[in-house]
Amino acid sequence: MAGTALRRGEIVEVKSAAEILDTLDERGTLESLPFMEEMLAYCGRRFAVAGRTEKICDTIQFTRSLRLPDAVLLEDLRCDGSGHDGCQAECRLYWKEAWLRRPGEEVRAGPRADDASARAALLERLRKNVKDPSDAKGGPGARYRCQATETLEASEVLRTFDPRPYVREVSSGNVGLVRFTRVMARAAAVETLRKVRGDASASPRLEPLGLQPGDWVQVKSREEIEGTLNDQGKNRGLWFDREMLPFCGKTFRVRRRIERLIDERTGKMVGLTSDCVTLDGAVCSGEQSFARWFCPRAIYPYWREGWLRRVAPPQEASAPGRAAAEGPAHVSGSDAAP
Repeated sequence: MAGTALRRGEIVEVKSAAEILDTLDERGTLESLPFMEEMLAYCGRRFAVAGRTEKICDTIQFTRSLRLPDAVLLEDLRCDGSGHDGCQAECRLYWKEAWLRRPGEEVRAGPRADDASARAALLERLRKNVKDPSDAKGGPGARYRCQATETLEASEVLRTFDPRPYVREVSSGNVGLVRFTRVMARAAAVETLRKVRGDASASPRLEPLGLQPGDWVQVKSREEIEGTLNDQGKNRGLWFDREMLPFCGKTFRVRRRIERLIDERTGKMVGLTSDCVTLDGAVCSGEQSFARWFCPRAIYPYWREGWLRRVAPPQEASAPGRAAAEGPAHVSGSDAAP
């Protein structure tokens, strides 16, 4: 994109399929970042920039942050998994600035028309690169490729105590001074423990609730949840993360049941056989944990049903048509955050 770098709040237009295809290599990537089939529907449409990817959490190594250069997030656009065999992770989509234009920006000579042939050509390239038929470890099975699995290759690792990424968060417009000051004040006093931990022997099989999308639940207290965790902060392999603590005692609507997702470390599709749900409005803030401060990925944490209790819909959501019209919803309750 010509001119200055995009900033939070700017309106941009996603370029045509022909223009985007012109930026991609044979693997369907630009600077190692894939353009995915799930993004094709947004070509030609306009969105607000939600922020630059100056500092994103590394969910493979966990203890560090990454910088994805020349890329932004647009509103709350998320992958719906339709091009990746129904993955339910709902990751936010990364957009290279080369795939976007400011409204009124002069179009260089070259392909622009988003005609059927251009879309078909782009789709063909993307689909043939969705997965590798050979397993990453040499065994049978498919290894999927998506933005989440390729983020490490497309990013640069940030040094843990380098102040420059934090300066860029403010100078790029990602973070206002009030939020920056609040989070840094918490960071100065935050416990170094990254996960809530329980008893060495605890990891009981919690009674499932049979929750369905649209059901209303209350997140149990920190003390109740700690009693279900082992000394690694997990219940049957699923950990309760510090970023989930601010939701304790609050009421949310169930977003979806999670049954399959791509493990971004291995690229393999993982089937979940035990209860696991996401909650509308309950996303990682990037404000509670070391090495994740200011991360804009807004990942949906996964919840064991035993960490939740059924509740009646709140009064403001029970009016006919109200909840459906408003979309994602949660209602504040007691604040159990540290």
